[in-house]
Amino acid sequence: MSVHRMAVLAATAAAVALPLLSAPSATAAPTVAPASTSYSCPGKPLPYKVHGTNAVTIRSKATTKSTAVGILYKSHKFTVHKTTKGRTWLYITDKNTKKKGWVSGKYVYRDVRMCLD
Repeated sequence: MSVHRMAVLAATAAAVALPLLSAPSATAAPTVAPASTSYSCPGKPLPYKVHGTNAVTIRSKATTKSTAVGILYKSHKFTVHKTTKGRTWLYITDKNTKKKGWVSGKYVYRDVRMCLD
C-alpha cells in the first residue's frame, strides 16, 4: 500500500472517530415525544379517501355503464351513506360540490392502521 493511501486512510479514520470520542456519554434513555395525530387507537375508524388516482367518477347507479353525475377529486371531503355487498360501490355525497352518487370501491376506501402495544 502506498504512503499516500495510508495517509488518506488514517485521516479518514481520525475524522470518523473524532465525533464518536468527543460525544458525551449517555446517562439516561432518550425521551420520545408522542406523535401528534388526530387518530387514537382504538377508536373511530379512519375516514374514507380517494386512493390510487386523482379523481373518481360519481355515477347515478352502482355500475360503470351508468350516467356520470360528477367527479370526486382526491382533495375533496365526502360522506359515505351506504355500500354494496363487498364494498365494491359506495354511495357518497361530495361535501365540496354537493353531488350525490356511486363511486367505485377500487379507488375509495379507508386507510388501515394497526395499534401496537
